[in-house]
Amino acid sequence: MAGYRSGGVRVRVVGAEDEVVRLCQELIRIDTSNPGDHSGPGERVAAEYVAAQLEEVGVRARLFESHPGRTSVVARIEGEDPTRDALLLHGHLDVVPARAEDWTRDPFGGEIADGCVWGRGAVDMKDMDAMILAVLRDRMREGRRPPRDVVLAFLADEEAGGSWGAKWLVDEHPELFEGCTEAVGEVGGFSLTVPGDRRMYLIETAEKGIAWMNLTAKGTAGHGSMVHPDNAVTALAAAVGRLGSHEFPVRLTKTVRAFLERVCLAYGIEFDPENPERALAEIGPMARMIGATLKNTLNPTRLDAGYKTNVIPQGATAQVDGRFLPGHEAEFFTVVDDLLGPDVERDFVYYDQALETEYEGALVAAMEASLLSEDPGALPVPYCLSGGTDAKHFARLGMRCYGFAPLRLPPELDFSGMFHGVDERVPVDGLRFGARVLDRFLDRS
Repeated sequence: MAGYRSGGVRVRVVGAEDEVVRLCQELIRIDTSNPGDHSGPGERVAAEYVAAQLEEVGVRARLFESHPGRTSVVARIEGEDPTRDALLLHGHLDVVPARAEDWTRDPFGGEIADGCVWGRGAVDMKDMDAMILAVLRDRMREGRRPPRDVVLAFLADEEAGGSWGAKWLVDEHPELFEGCTEAVGEVGGFSLTVPGDRRMYLIETAEKGIAWMNLTAKGTAGHGSMVHPDNAVTALAAAVGRLGSHEFPVRLTKTVRAFLERVCLAYGIEFDPENPERALAEIGPMARMIGATLKNTLNPTRLDAGYKTNVIPQGATAQVDGRFLPGHEAEFFTVVDDLLGPDVERDFVYYDQALETEYEGALVAAMEASLLSEDPGALPVPYCLSGGTDAKHFARLGMRCYGFAPLRLPPELDFSGMFHGVDERVPVDGLRFGARVLDRFLDRS
C-alpha cells in the first residue's frame, strides 16, 4: 500500500496490486462486444474510462476514433532516459460477443466468485488492460517513472483483425509510436504447472499468419428436378471437404522446437523431433493451442447457397479459417490452391503475416527476472501462438513484439479454453501476481 502526505496528514492510496481487481471488474462491465461489423456498441465508453483513469494521475491520454464508436487510446509516459528507444505496451478494449443464457454468471457482470473475476474479456484481454492501468497509475502517484519512454495503446477492433484499431493507427498515425523498437501485448506470460511444483511461463515470440478466405463457385441456375453437371453447390462442397480433411505435415519452427524441448526436459522425457506430438500429451488442455502450432491448418467455418430447395443456385460461397506458420506461407497457399481446383475461386476476408522474433536480449531477460522475483520456481519458455494479435500491425513499424501478460494460474484451470469460451474468468490472485510482475518488469525494461 502506497501513501503520501497532504497538509501533514497521511492519505491512504490504493496500490496496483489492490486496484487491479477493481479495474478489471469495471472494464468487464463495459460491453465492448465486437461482432466483426459495426453493429456492436463499439469501444468509445471503455476508451473514455481508460483515458479518465490515466488523466486522474497526470497522464495525458488522446482518443482516436477511426469510425463512430470505434475508439482507441494512446498515451506516452516520459522515462528517466528519454534518449533510449521506447517500449510499447498495448492491449485491446473489444471482446467477442457472449450470450448470457450460455453462461453460469453474467458475462458483463464482472462478479467475483470462486476466487475469480468472471466475465467476457477476463482473459482476452481486459485483465492485461487492468494490469497496465493499475501499475502505471501506481507508479505515477509515487513519481516512479519507467527507465525509458513507455507508449500505452488501448485499442479497438483487435477481435476482427484490428482494421479500425491498431492497423488504422499504424497507417494513419505512425508518429504516435516514434522511437518504439519493442512491444509487449497479450497471450503470454501465463503459467503451466509441471512436475516438482514448478511452473512454465509461456512468453509469446511467434504467431501464425492469418488467411480468412472467401471461396466462390459458379454454375448454371435451374430447376432442381433436372440434371445439372455444373452445380455450384456440388463443386464448392467438394472443395470444402478437401480443405477440411487435409492434414498438413509437421513443420517444427525454431520457437515451437524450443518450447517442446523444454517441455520434455520439465517432464523428464526424451524429445523426439519425429514424434513431437508425444510432448503434447503431457500438457493437458493446453495441447489444443500448442498442437495447432506444429503445422499449417485449414478449418471451414461457413457455407451459403441458394434460396429455395427446388432451385439450383447460380453460385455458392464458403469461408475458411486458414493459419500458416512463420516461414511456411508459400507452401500453405500452394496446397490451398491445389485443393480448391479449377472450379473454385478464393479471395480474402482478412489476411495478415506470420511473426517470429528471437527469444533473447535485454527485454526477454527483464521478463524472466520479473517472473523469477515473484515465483522462484518459474521456468520461462518461448512459444508460438496459434492465433493472432495486434502485434502483427506494430511489427510493420519494425518493432520486436512479445506476448507477456503475466498470470500465475492454478493447475486445474483450463486457461486456453477461456479464450472466446463460456464462463471466461481470471483468478484474483493471478491478477495481483500479474500487477507485481509487470511493475518489476518495467523497472528492468
